[in-house]
Amino acid sequence: MNEVIFGLIGLAAVLVFFLTGIELGFAMALVGFLGFCYLRSIEAGLSLLAKDIFEVFSSYGFTVIPLFILMGQIALNAGIAKRLFNAAYKFIGHIPGGLAMATVRQPRPLPASLCRRWTAMGTTRSSPPASSLRWVPSGSSSRRALP
Repeated sequence: MNEVIFGLIGLAAVLVFFLTGIELGFAMALVGFLGFCYLRSIEAGLSLLAKDIFEVFSSYGFTVIPLFILMGQIALNAGIAKRLFNAAYKFIGHIPGGLAMATVRQPRPLPASLCRRWTAMGTTRSSPPASSLRWVPSGSSSRRALP
């Protein structure tokens, strides 16, 4: 069979997999693996699969993400995240929209001080617990302190 015809069959197979509910990335990986095995050999396909999996899991950018998620969970359970949110709220809470700004700025100091990797810093950014977000009516002049 011609490679072009096999490629068109592969595109149709990806579309069928996607319409049946399989995630697009998994469908593309499966069809790509099967196509490579068909065009070369099963040994070459398995070798390529093993090499690609090793390269992905051995790259530094992907190995730090679980560690930063763990660090974020430890900070949340230790109360550090809540204290950082309260500190940010005390600095900018009096400004209109200050609660939203405190929510956005709160998680930045901890990961920014530890690492300059944007992928890892993005994983640690989580919103504060919903119990610490208190709504104050706009007409009210009283400001309530956060717990």
